[in-house]
Amino acid sequence: MGKKIRKIDALDYHEFPKPGKIEVIPTTKYATQRDLSLAYSPGVAEPCLEIEKNKEDVYKYTSKGNLVAVISNGTAVLGLGDIGAEASKPVMEGKGLLFKIFADIDVFDIEIDVTDVDKFIETVKAIAPTFGGINLEDIKAPEAFEIERRLKDELDIPVMHDDQHGTAIISTAALKNALEVIGKKIDEVLIVVNGAGAAAISCTRLYKKLGAKEENIIMCDSKGVIRRDRDNLTSQKAEFATDRDIYELDEAIKNSDVFIGLSTGDILTPKMLKTMAKDPIVFAMANPNPEINFDLAIKTRKDIIMATGRSDHPNQVNNVLGFPFIFRGALDVRATKINEEMKMAAVHALSDLTKEIVPEQVNIAYQEKHLHFGKDYIIPKPFDTRLITEIPPAVAKAAMDSGVARKPIEDWDAYKEELAERLGAGNKLMRMITSRAKSNPKRVIFTEADHLNVLKAAQIVYEEGIAKPILLGEKNKVKRLMKEISFDAKIPIIDPKSAVEKKRKNKFAEKYWEENRRKGVSIIDAQIKMRERNYFAAMMLKENLADALVSGYSRSYPTVAKPMMEVIGKEDGIEKVSATNLMLTSRGPLFLSDTAININPNANELAEIARMTNTTMKLFGLKPNLAFVSYSNFGSTAGKSSKKIKEATSIIHKSHPDISIDGELQADFALNERMRSEKFAFTKIEGKKVNGLIFPNLESANISYKLLKELNNTGSVGPIIMGLRKPAHLLQLHASVDEIVNMVCIAVVDAQEKAKKS
Repeated sequence: MGKKIRKIDALDYHEFPKPGKIEVIPTTKYATQRDLSLAYSPGVAEPCLEIEKNKEDVYKYTSKGNLVAVISNGTAVLGLGDIGAEASKPVMEGKGLLFKIFADIDVFDIEIDVTDVDKFIETVKAIAPTFGGINLEDIKAPEAFEIERRLKDELDIPVMHDDQHGTAIISTAALKNALEVIGKKIDEVLIVVNGAGAAAISCTRLYKKLGAKEENIIMCDSKGVIRRDRDNLTSQKAEFATDRDIYELDEAIKNSDVFIGLSTGDILTPKMLKTMAKDPIVFAMANPNPEINFDLAIKTRKDIIMATGRSDHPNQVNNVLGFPFIFRGALDVRATKINEEMKMAAVHALSDLTKEIVPEQVNIAYQEKHLHFGKDYIIPKPFDTRLITEIPPAVAKAAMDSGVARKPIEDWDAYKEELAERLGAGNKLMRMITSRAKSNPKRVIFTEADHLNVLKAAQIVYEEGIAKPILLGEKNKVKRLMKEISFDAKIPIIDPKSAVEKKRKNKFAEKYWEENRRKGVSIIDAQIKMRERNYFAAMMLKENLADALVSGYSRSYPTVAKPMMEVIGKEDGIEKVSATNLMLTSRGPLFLSDTAININPNANELAEIARMTNTTMKLFGLKPNLAFVSYSNFGSTAGKSSKKIKEATSIIHKSHPDISIDGELQADFALNERMRSEKFAFTKIEGKKVNGLIFPNLESANISYKLLKELNNTGSVGPIIMGLRKPAHLLQLHASVDEIVNMVCIAVVDAQEKAKKS
């Protein structure tokens, strides 16, 4: 099972549900005529006149301060080369998406159909008043150097060519840490750089800023070692030319300490690697195939420290660790440029962050027991939520110290809190859960594989390496649908009703009957049940023929949940199975319980639901802060529901005083920390951001999560079943493909955790 991106999938992703990957969304009210009069004529005249009097007020009254232009002419796109302005647009939109999801920066992508340097610069300068910063992207060298240099000199907003500086900043931080791990000094090591494009030049310049000696650097291009006696060297290549009597890479690499690859795959051979000095550092950053295969390099040199551009190996040099957070810091102090001091501040902040204790959430996401600074961890992971609170402040401070900040930050604690709140971590949490699932995929039964959406989801999780699907359904129909969607994997397809499964059905029926014969179940009853997919799937799970299952796409919750509870049973110590939904909200992940199973739980059952929700949230690396929600605030309105919640709160406070939970609270007080603090400062959740709500009954919980989902376009994952011995989870009726995939990720992580316990 390997990751496989098919042409049709990539095209569909960009075409549906509507073309492209980003959109513009209003941030102010626009419901009434008064709103529109304020937004446009005549109200818009007032901010226009204020800006005319003071240009700096453009940051006060418009989105300029959080708006970056991603600009390209398409002359050096990814690994595609000179494909033109229009063809580069999907990449630029993708860059805009990364800016938004990692640092909450808005982007307009601008594709300029011009290759002349002067015309390109003239165009960018003409549109610059719109933006707070400019990210140049995929422009070929040597033009890229001149374009960036002149725009930095001639504009008063931050300009950065990420292809150059992003890789430079991340790899410099990684190099700094790698040298520290092996005890070598930057001013003493011999560095070989293979590649002489924009990224390689910028990387090498930053290594020099870190302390590398010019005489200890050898740069190679496709023609071999860049020597001073070569003809037609660009000024950038000439900057790193050598007089040494060496001509080829294999000569240059002998006794070198560091190899930096920004070139092409498989160019560094094991034979070459063996000639490097003790404790070699190899950054093989060509994508998708590094200069030397990771496993081959590790096998060749046990003492190697290696980094690549790939996410499936340790030490990924990924530009997303840099550019969103560098621009975030620059925008927040209205910097006039991104200078060397700001880049080096990012280097040191990344380096320092790597040495801090890694949050359990990151360990869990990457299926690591204990990530810690060392040869396999010399740079932070892209999903580390601390990046947004550590890198921008370092960059902002450097901008202030170097005199390029126009809006200094005074309260750094408040600034860090603002940064932490920018992203809510809802969607980021789902990305981390997906990453964790991929690290150890499990066998997952899809009980309704003869439905197209379910089968599409099975295809995605198979091809992405998230899970190993087992398909239940009418075999010929499943195969026909698989053919329609080009799903040609050899995976199990099982039809419980077919004669082929007679032996297994009888075996399952016998076991089911033995366990339930004193409950009025006959052997005939058991045999009939085993023809039903959910009973059959539950027995497969019980007999360890699978690790998890997902069901409910076309069936109501009760008809799906009943077989699971009858066959799989409850975990030890659990009185009532319950369900929670993970809502991916703009304020971060929010768990709502119980959304699917218990109609009107009593106080003891509510306390147990809260305890299980607490455990489930921890499973996904979150620190739970829970609230029992009601129409009442601490007895402000009497009633049976209010009294029940008060009892549940008392029970859990006594039985589990370590759990951060309180109630009863109205929903707005539960979610609004300021309101809660002003009126109820005595709670156990004082000063904490609530990320889990426990509802008094199924009616209120189910209505709430469905309202959230539909009105706010909030992502929903679940219902996540809590309290079963094995991972069996429900799908929402007619769930989307993405919702099913997310549920499978949850099921896989649940299976991983249950496997650890057993």
